Amino acid sequence: MMDLEILVAPIILFMLVVAPLWLILHYRSKKQVSQGLSEHEHRQLLELASKAEKMAERVETLEALLDQEAPEWRRKV
Repeated sequence: MMDLEILVAPIILFMLVVAPLWLILHYRSKKQVSQGLSEHEHRQLLELASKAEKMAERVETLEALLDQEAPEWRRKV
């Protein structure tokens, strides 16, 4: 009987405080994920895509220069 009394208080505390907060935070995060990217995140994604395209162009240019200056460079790598 004493063991049951020891468990009742933590269970009640969990059910009244922790469980509701847990559920609220869980469903709030689910809602944010389902909404997709925010405006800021979308802008960052576009900037990163633009930078990646520029970097790819630079790599192509560097490879073309190396092909002209040192045609054997690909075999050395």
